[in-house]
Amino acid sequence: MATLPPNLQARLDQARERRRELERQLQDPELDPRRLEPVGRELAQLRPVLDLLAKAEDADRRAREAEALAAGEGDPEMRSFLEGEARQEQAVAEAAVGELRLLLLPEDPDEQRDAVLEIRAGTGGEEAALFAADLLRMYLRYAERQRWKVEMIDSSPSEAGGLKEVVLEVHGRAAYGHLQFESGVHRVQRVPQTESQGRVHTSAASVVVLPEAEELEVEIRDEDLKVDVFRSTGPGGQSVNTTDSAVRITHLPTGLVVTCQDEKSQHKNRAKALRVLRSRLYDRMRAEKDRELRETRLSMVGHGDRSEKIRTYNFRENRVTDHRIDLTLYQLPRILDGELELVVDPLRQADQARLLAGANSGS
Repeated sequence: MATLPPNLQARLDQARERRRELERQLQDPELDPRRLEPVGRELAQLRPVLDLLAKAEDADRRAREAEALAAGEGDPEMRSFLEGEARQEQAVAEAAVGELRLLLLPEDPDEQRDAVLEIRAGTGGEEAALFAADLLRMYLRYAERQRWKVEMIDSSPSEAGGLKEVVLEVHGRAAYGHLQFESGVHRVQRVPQTESQGRVHTSAASVVVLPEAEELEVEIRDEDLKVDVFRSTGPGGQSVNTTDSAVRITHLPTGLVVTCQDEKSQHKNRAKALRVLRSRLYDRMRAEKDRELRETRLSMVGHGDRSEKIRTYNFRENRVTDHRIDLTLYQLPRILDGELELVVDPLRQADQARLLAGANSGS
C-alpha cells in the first residue's frame, strides 16, 4: 500500500484515538446534553477517514495475498491472472490513500461552523455605502443558493439607500468554511449615479467573517457586561418601535460593543447580540493563539490581514479580480447576483492545493 508521510500517518493515528475517545464520551451518562450534538458531529466527520483507511488496508491485504499466490503458482495463465488481481487491488489501495491525503489535510476546526458576517462602508462616502448594500445583496443571494438561513442582527442605512454597516448571522453547513475567504477590503471601480462627468470613482467596503462560537467555548460573565436598551430606529431617525427593544451590549474587559435592533423583542435582541459578542471574543482568542503564525498566515489564501485589499469589482470592464490568487473573471453581474462560487471555489481549491503540497512534503 502507498505509504503516507509521517505527519499524515500521525494524524490518522490521532483520528483513530479520537474516535475511541468520542465513543467513550457518548457512552458517558454524565455527558452534558449540550455536548451531544458537537460530539456526534465530530464523530460523523471522522467516519469517512477511517472508512477509507479500512478500504485501503483491505485492498492492500488482498493485493499481497494475490502476489503470494502468484509467486507459488506454476500455471502461467493462472499466475498472470493473480498478478492482474494484485495490480488491481493495489490500484484500489493507492486510490484510497490518495483520498486519505485530502481528508487528512489540517482542516480549519471552524470549517463547519455557522458564520457572523459584517459589512462596513469604507472610503468613498455614499458610493461606498451603496457598494456595501451591493455586497449584502450578493451574500444574501449566495446564501440562498447554498440553502443557508440568514438572520439580520443590526444594520445602519445611509441617506441614499446604501448601508453604513450591517451584521448578519449565516446558518448552514460549512457557512464559515465558504465565507471565511471574504474577509478583507473589497474595492469597487465604477461611475456613481451622481457623477455628471462620467468619471470612474474608486471606493471600498470591508468585510469581516467570524466563526460563530458555541456557548461552552466562550464564557461571558454578567458582571463584565454593560447593557443599554433603546428604541429601534429606521432611516432618518423615524421610530419603528414604540418600546425599548433594541439592545446595546458593551463587554467591559475588551471594550467590544454589539448592537441588535432587528427583533421587536428585547429578549431576542439580547440573545442575538450575545451570540455576535461571543463570536467576536472567540475570534480574538483565535488571533491570540495564532499570533506566532501571523507572518506565515499572511501568505495563505483566505487568511490575509483584514486591512488588505482582496478583491476589485470593475463595472466598466465587467471584471472581478481576486488579488490573492490572481483570478480575473469577466462575470461581474453573475457574481454580484450571488454566483459567488465562481470565486470562492477557486480560492478553496488553491488553499487545499497549498495544504496538500505541504502535507506531501512532510512539512
